[in-house]
Amino acid sequence: MVCTTIIESGIDIPNANTLIVDRADTFGLSQLHQLRGRVGRSRERAYAYFLYSADKPLTELAHDRLTTIATNSDLGSGMQVALKDLEIRGAGNLLGGEQSGHIAEVGFDLYMRMVGEAVEEYKTGFVPQSEDESKFKECKVELPVTAHIPVEYLASERLRLDIYRRMADAQNSQDLIAIREELLDRFGELPEEAENLMAVAELRTMAKSFGLTEVVLQGKFLRLAPLNLPDSAQMRLNRIYPGSIVKTATSTVLVARTVAPNWIAGGEIGDTSALPWTIEVLTSVVKPVKNN
Repeated sequence: MVCTTIIESGIDIPNANTLIVDRADTFGLSQLHQLRGRVGRSRERAYAYFLYSADKPLTELAHDRLTTIATNSDLGSGMQVALKDLEIRGAGNLLGGEQSGHIAEVGFDLYMRMVGEAVEEYKTGFVPQSEDESKFKECKVELPVTAHIPVEYLASERLRLDIYRRMADAQNSQDLIAIREELLDRFGELPEEAENLMAVAELRTMAKSFGLTEVVLQGKFLRLAPLNLPDSAQMRLNRIYPGSIVKTATSTVLVARTVAPNWIAGGEIGDTSALPWTIEVLTSVVKPVKNN
């Protein structure tokens, strides 16, 4: 067989019984395992030769990878190869950027929901197929705000995950105050990113208390749903925020922002002014309606 590493993607050529891999020391362990699996796919005995340069010394990791492939050649040995690969590369960082991605890529609420559903599936074996079946009905908050707990502030991944979970489960301001006091007592003053996270969590509990499931800033509009405004409230909305749109059919309100956020105008991502403005909208538009 003469090919490039495209064969690793799972191309099936049953007649091929010999594979020669040049510079095998430059491949990852999972790649080598996949490449080896491209031969021996029929009755004929197959051979996979992994070559490396005799003029260049092997690194310790390359030696480990090649040794693992050589010693685990029996049927069903893929599990041992996977465990060794896990040992070599590490399991990743649940709250960091290695392998699993960073919490900022998906947002705090979606991230916590994904973690919660994964834990629930692990505990019970139940996988919710729809929103109605899920226990984790949450309010989606999407704002251009840099909000997380920096590693420099709280190094323990386990503790950071616990704080994220507790903030996601918070039902009122008192729960968040207790979390803040604990962080101040144990780790000192909160950095700006953590303060933003606390503010987003506070906004989220407020929105949930009003029965909202969406608080999303898109372009120059803040989408609030579900929300039905009486005629008097609609007139007040357009007086305070000209250009706002009320969609009665979908129970959605689009609140116009007269001044676009800095991130739209080309400024830095993470416009914290969007956060107090959103709180102002909830207080001036949603709260009076819910209280009546």
